[in-house]
Amino acid sequence: MSAVTAAGSEEDLRWMEAALNLGSRSLGLTAPNPAVGAILVKGGAVIGRGATAPGGRPHAERIALDEAGEAARGSTLYVTLEPCSHFGASPPCADAIVQAGVSHVVSAMEDPNPLVGGRGHALLRAAGITLSIGAGAEQARRDHRGHVLRVTMGRPGVTLKLAETADGFASGGLHDSRLRITGEIANLRVQVMRSIHEAIMIGLGTALADDPALTVRLPGVDRKPLRVVLDTHLSLPARSRLAATARNVPTLVGAGADAPNEASLRLADLDVGIERVGLDADGRVDLNEALRALSVRGVTRVFSEGGPRVAARLMALKLADDIALITADKPLGRPGVPALDAQARAALLDPSRYRLVETMVYGADTMRVWERVD
Repeated sequence: MSAVTAAGSEEDLRWMEAALNLGSRSLGLTAPNPAVGAILVKGGAVIGRGATAPGGRPHAERIALDEAGEAARGSTLYVTLEPCSHFGASPPCADAIVQAGVSHVVSAMEDPNPLVGGRGHALLRAAGITLSIGAGAEQARRDHRGHVLRVTMGRPGVTLKLAETADGFASGGLHDSRLRITGEIANLRVQVMRSIHEAIMIGLGTALADDPALTVRLPGVDRKPLRVVLDTHLSLPARSRLAATARNVPTLVGAGADAPNEASLRLADLDVGIERVGLDADGRVDLNEALRALSVRGVTRVFSEGGPRVAARLMALKLADDIALITADKPLGRPGVPALDAQARAALLDPSRYRLVETMVYGADTMRVWERVD
């Protein structure tokens, strides 16, 4: 009978950290599958490694096993999520691990996907493989949050990004010119954050006020997250940068069922996708329905740059899973639009709602990251 232990040795944590770092390179590329990292170790040396391939196949474990070949026999596998146990587009990874002769598996966490749900670990134990679960679990849960939410709640994970002046404003007002709040270093960090999500979401107000491109602009990086606009009445102008470039960068508008068909056809002619969803009590696109629709499309990670109004709605509905607030060192110095209204800011500072997990300084700007308390 194989042993099941709670992982936590220094060696296990060290190798699992390497597997997590490896898997994180595929964040934003593997939907609808999670971005898993896997490392095979034998005699203190790496003999195989893998990260889930773009599009979700092949899985990380398969890539690592193929690289190791016959050397995998008697090795230890470090994997950031329970190996799959069901037949999908390829045979189960758990079977491949057994057949390769791996003797020990260190798994960061159980996969809550009902198709797996502990059966991968059970298959390994039944084959006599010793199993240790839990090393790196906290980081693994963060990295796989979108996958977990999609298979348990039917929605993707949402990262909310906001920028504010030192005195808490996101803009100067309705008729003020667009503020450039953050510096180049922080802006580059935002580009990196865009690149590790499969969708970037804004509201119509931001689309009209800023006319953003919502693309990933990093040297040598070719990633095109789906651009999503919450637009109840299909008012996105055909001349906007989002609509005008939809043939080159995937773009989707979430609209109400009663939005004009003429507007739908006008945008569709530009290759803008249209997703009809229900409206909330205030007559706006229902955020829960919009996120569920993205989940059906396979999206697991959404980066919201929709501004204060969308931010407040996401937080009120408990849909903002991670919040990145970038604060500049200079104040606006006059009345403006708060980055967070009083209710949203109170929620952010409520330890029963959100916990601060990271503080980073990018030049003159400071980014603080909170995560939702489950």
